[in-house]
Amino acid sequence: MNTLSSLMRQIEQLGAARSLRQHIAKVQNGGSKADTSRPGGPLLSRLSRQKLVLPETFTSLFTSKTSKSSLKNQARSPMLALVAVVSLSSTLGHRFYNQPKLDVGTKAPETIKAPASASIPDYKTTEEQRKAARIGAVAILMLDPAVDRQIYQELQQFLQQGSELRAAVGPFPFVSPSALSNAAQVYLRGCPEWEWRSILAQAGDNSATSERLSLDSPAMAGQTQNKSQQDAVAQLQAYSRSVRAADFQSLTETISSARRRYLNAVEALGKQSVLGLPQIYDTSLFDLSEAAWQKTQTGMSRAAKRMLAQGILQGLPKEILKEAVKLQVADEVPLESQALAIEGLTAILQPNLVRDPEETKQLAELAAQKVKPVMIAVEQGEIIVAEGTEIAQQDFVLLDYFGLSRRGVNWLGLTGFVCLVGGAIAIVLLVERHYRLRRRDHLLLLLLTLSAPVLVSLGLPWTSLPAIGILAGGFYGSAVGVTVVGLLSALLPVGLNVELIHLVASGAGGLLGAFMAGRLRSREELALLGVAVGLTQGTVYLVGTLIASAAAGAIWYVVLGTVGAQSLAGLAWSVVAIGISPYLEHVFDLITPIRLAELANPNRPLLKKLAAEAPGTFQHTLFVASLAEAAARELGCNVELVRTGTLYHDIGKMHDPLGFCENQMGGANKHDQINDPWASAEIIKKHVTEGLVMARKHRLPKAIQAFIPEHQGTMLIAYFYHQAQQIAAKEAEDLKIALPDADNSKLTIESREVREEDFRYDGPIPQSRETGILMLADSCEAALRSLKDATHEEALNMVNRILRARWQDNQLLDSGLTREDMSLIAEIFVRVWEQFNHKRIAYPSAVFTPR
Repeated sequence: MNTLSSLMRQIEQLGAARSLRQHIAKVQNGGSKADTSRPGGPLLSRLSRQKLVLPETFTSLFTSKTSKSSLKNQARSPMLALVAVVSLSSTLGHRFYNQPKLDVGTKAPETIKAPASASIPDYKTTEEQRKAARIGAVAILMLDPAVDRQIYQELQQFLQQGSELRAAVGPFPFVSPSALSNAAQVYLRGCPEWEWRSILAQAGDNSATSERLSLDSPAMAGQTQNKSQQDAVAQLQAYSRSVRAADFQSLTETISSARRRYLNAVEALGKQSVLGLPQIYDTSLFDLSEAAWQKTQTGMSRAAKRMLAQGILQGLPKEILKEAVKLQVADEVPLESQALAIEGLTAILQPNLVRDPEETKQLAELAAQKVKPVMIAVEQGEIIVAEGTEIAQQDFVLLDYFGLSRRGVNWLGLTGFVCLVGGAIAIVLLVERHYRLRRRDHLLLLLLTLSAPVLVSLGLPWTSLPAIGILAGGFYGSAVGVTVVGLLSALLPVGLNVELIHLVASGAGGLLGAFMAGRLRSREELALLGVAVGLTQGTVYLVGTLIASAAAGAIWYVVLGTVGAQSLAGLAWSVVAIGISPYLEHVFDLITPIRLAELANPNRPLLKKLAAEAPGTFQHTLFVASLAEAAARELGCNVELVRTGTLYHDIGKMHDPLGFCENQMGGANKHDQINDPWASAEIIKKHVTEGLVMARKHRLPKAIQAFIPEHQGTMLIAYFYHQAQQIAAKEAEDLKIALPDADNSKLTIESREVREEDFRYDGPIPQSRETGILMLADSCEAALRSLKDATHEEALNMVNRILRARWQDNQLLDSGLTREDMSLIAEIFVRVWEQFNHKRIAYPSAVFTPR
């Protein structure tokens, strides 16, 4: 009964006591039949069947008030817009305030002569020449010892492989040259098997005559295939006649053994060479004598050493390298192995010259210093520029020096620039109209935007676009951030002298920061974004420099120092943005996903105090947060804001935790002891005012503070209101009973007045969809917790009754929620309740019996 009594009090406070009490009684008593045919169709089909039926008057009233609220939120400040146009035009349009009419590229309206003799330095031309000298300076190269060691190692492995292949073949010659010549041994070792058998047959024929053995015999020439075979046969026949048969047999076995080793070695040549190189060795390796092979190894090592000492340039074509190798091995390697040495060294030798950064930098600076200042001399009366002639750079220097360039305000250009600035501001306002930015937000965007032209005017080489992108994107979303950075990048070169490559690089970093900052949820992620911004800025600068300068493309590594500086500048601006963002959040009362995530941390002092002093309220808050967060996600609202605002919406209950039933833990009800509904209502209402005091003390954002009063709106504290009516009626009845003889028709009975406004919260009603969702979740939480065995339809009917009561009480007029949203919210609440109220398996009692 305690649960039912608590539920009744909550429901009476919701303002729909009678109907809901009847419904709960049905659930508790089993009076309602469970709907066994629960809809299993899609969510939208179930929502259509459960749509709330509301009078049309509420729809029209809701529409009118919502429109007024929307107009109020979208109101612009004409004065702030005017200040923005003036300030941006003043800082960005410096070019138009002191613009020469006779500038470079314009035609002189008349012949202009020098009023005096002068020698004037042309700083712009001098700096351009010095910059070209730095970029075009020849790089200083040095030998790379690591590359030399690698090449020597590869060469030794290559020669070692050759020695291993020769060892597999065996020594050469494999028999004494007195028995067989070297040429015959080479032929017999490599000839096909069928030729070898034919040669053996001919050499072992003792009936052969001198006529047949004669090399000049026409008959013999017809039987043999080539001169090498003839020589081998003749030598074998001669040897067989000069020695015993056993000695001849030993010779043929030696030749057969050499042939087997040779065939195995030839097969090994088909395998890949060392270090992934293609196979360079061929059968000519096996034909070299030992002395020739030793000389080949020595010669290749000497040639490689000389070439590496001279240095091999990067990008040297292989054909040129091969010609150089030919010259080096000509006098070092035997003629029969030169082809092998050339192929081997060409494949192994690699460029070993690398840039010496320090020496190159010194040479570039020396080249820049050697560029003398460009001086333009003119004599008095000498013509600077003739009429109709196009003004060149040196002409402009003279004109500007003598004050003849006719500098002044370019009103036409300035007017056009002001229109451009006004159009840019209009685009920003058009993009941010969905974000409901406040005047302070517009002011912050203006200050961030002004930082870029101010820094450029001060002469800093790097703009603050990366910091602007990260801050604007993180505070107001990617769309606003990208728009601000993109428009500012387009306006800067129009009104100021900005180097285009620097501007494009900074703009690329700013666009990346603006696009990603609004999607990040921690400051660690922002730190990684800063690294990405720096890399992007440096890469874009490198690419732009290579495209713009052919000389830089030829020796691109000269600009790497400037590229590194650009990357560090992007990273530095990111660090600045991350460092000042907490201060800007507090000063301008901003809510970002990162700040909301930090405020939602349960270890925050205020939330820890709530969990310790009002544990029931804290648990109530967690369940309400689950309901509200799920509904906000489905409706496309700010989920982080709903989650954080819900956690803080009841912090005011800490002023008197026992005044609320969720913290009484089954103990005595404080309000029963007070027995004064007026005082009890004040205690209940006070949790809103005390909550606002605590929120201000802990410097919570105003967007979070809004959840504290708006989640109650102007709802009626129904339980104590009805109790007060009963007490007032009873006091009047008791007074009549106490005066039975009085004329009741003429007797005026004074009793305490029961005013409805005394039992209503002070408001305001929810002014956003987020606070409206919280009001509905807070209203349904107690009712959903009380349901244990209810079906889906029974729970949905109860939630719909509660939501209908809020709607009919005009609590949601300014929230932006529609009747369709109400149906969807009801379904979501029930779905979350089912997830929390899932069934568990009942364990048998034997499980808990000790063995």
